[in-house]
Amino acid sequence: MLQITLRRIFLAGYVALAPLAAQATVFPLPQHGNMVGNLQAVTSHRDDTLLDIGRFYDIGYNQEVGANPGVNPWLPGQASKVVIPNEYVLPAGPWRGIVVNIPARRIYFFPEGRGVVFTYPVGVFLPGWKESLTTTSIIQKFKMPAWYVPKNIHAWFEKKFHMDIPWYWPPGAENPMGELAMETGLSGIFIHGTYHPWGIGMRSSQGCFQMYPENVAQLFPMVPVGTPVRIIDEPNMVGERNGQIYLQCYKPLHAYHKDGPTDLQRAVVAIKQFMAANHLHEEIDWARVRRMVAEHNTVALPIGKGTPTYATLVQALPAKPYAYAPYGPAANGAAVPPPLPLASQANKDQINVKVYLPGQKSS
Repeated sequence: MLQITLRRIFLAGYVALAPLAAQATVFPLPQHGNMVGNLQAVTSHRDDTLLDIGRFYDIGYNQEVGANPGVNPWLPGQASKVVIPNEYVLPAGPWRGIVVNIPARRIYFFPEGRGVVFTYPVGVFLPGWKESLTTTSIIQKFKMPAWYVPKNIHAWFEKKFHMDIPWYWPPGAENPMGELAMETGLSGIFIHGTYHPWGIGMRSSQGCFQMYPENVAQLFPMVPVGTPVRIIDEPNMVGERNGQIYLQCYKPLHAYHKDGPTDLQRAVVAIKQFMAANHLHEEIDWARVRRMVAEHNTVALPIGKGTPTYATLVQALPAKPYAYAPYGPAANGAAVPPPLPLASQANKDQINVKVYLPGQKSS
């Protein structure tokens, strides 16, 4: 039974991704359920970091580190198995325009009439700042923007770091807004690139949503002025695929709920409401739910009784060598980095161990 369940979990994702490239951030909208993508795995070479691997697959720091507990993010080591959590429970509808889920630190873009979703990691606000949970729209778009520093941000830098930062940042490589920016209807809030791309997936802004330069370069031309933008707080996302119930847990931002129900209580309510709304009757492993809410490892996992644990899924997940060299200094700024070269043969020399599903035999 476990072997059949594992096959069903893996094949669901592989079929969906079959025609897509390794870096794909676009998925067909599901005909049934509310999940896209699949778990993947690679083996690292000696010069990789989790940030390099995550960026190649459009995964933010929070996801890549959460999905690989016990792995040193700066030095995974030669031939370490690294999980790529490229599987997502989609946010609650409507599936239109841009949706930003702050705890997930991800943007979802649903272009009108195309039947697909693009999803990208973002940097969100630092502790001490807070974004409104609301609906707005894209009101302007800027190429090579300048940045006029708001008074509250200037004062924050002066108080926290004793820095008198410039009031005006001209367009260019040193501009914190990067090379492309989309202004929302919220005062001073943009979706933009960044000159510090390694902060993506972290809490790294004063309210704006920061993107990898290559991601905003893809998103920018697709988004017309007037596109709706919905900002949500969904740390516990409940999904369904092939009749199985999934839970994807992100670290909650307690700026939104300092009082009231606990994280676990909110997760339980979300699961029960989702099951009732979709007429699902699977028996839930509540002990697993408790662990997931406590660990918030960012991976969408089945939560029905008798379904495989994360450790079992990872052990059974096939891994292929990660083929690319690290991004290097050229990718540390606001410009789209050049295509990654292949890793040198010396760095690729590693044991390529195939991982088989339970019950399979090696050839």
